[in-house]
Amino acid sequence: MTSKRNSQKTGRSWIVALAAIAAAMTCIAASHAAGENATGPKSGLPVPRFVSLKPDRVNVRGGPTRDHEVTFVYTRAGLPVEITAESDNWRRIRDWEGSEGWVYHSLLSGRRTAVVTPKDKSALVPLYDKGDGNAKVVAKLQAGVMASVKRCTGSWCNIVGAGFDGWAVQEQLWGVYPNEKVE
Repeated sequence: MTSKRNSQKTGRSWIVALAAIAAAMTCIAASHAAGENATGPKSGLPVPRFVSLKPDRVNVRGGPTRDHEVTFVYTRAGLPVEITAESDNWRRIRDWEGSEGWVYHSLLSGRRTAVVTPKDKSALVPLYDKGDGNAKVVAKLQAGVMASVKRCTGSWCNIVGAGFDGWAVQEQLWGVYPNEKVE
């Protein structure tokens, strides 16, 4: 009887823990949507926030020191990443595919970029000459195309890249938050 009671307690503990995590995530999402981000202890800037990689080669480590192993290397300057935590001069980042790790702060830039991410990865994302679904389509972009973010209204972003300049629906870009305005 004791082991059954203990397993029920353990099961309830997991349910309570999962509920607490879900509640915390909901609060974080709500505060982010309301523009109430926590600030990084070192930078004083919002966490989470989007930035981009400065150089062509960035080592990503398993922890926030040079003593931690390099887990992978980025080789694409300008790639957007999301800072999810800070520790001294190190930033934990996540990319558009969900990979995470720690990088030294000087390897990051405040320049805003985005990656085209349609819901259906085989679909092309239309780029318009204005931030309006009835505007003229000037290009169609594949998933994974990277662009510089010039401006976002909260529902549309003006983006520019190699051979294109126009407006995309903000939901189809990774590197800007839903409803975020970028000037």
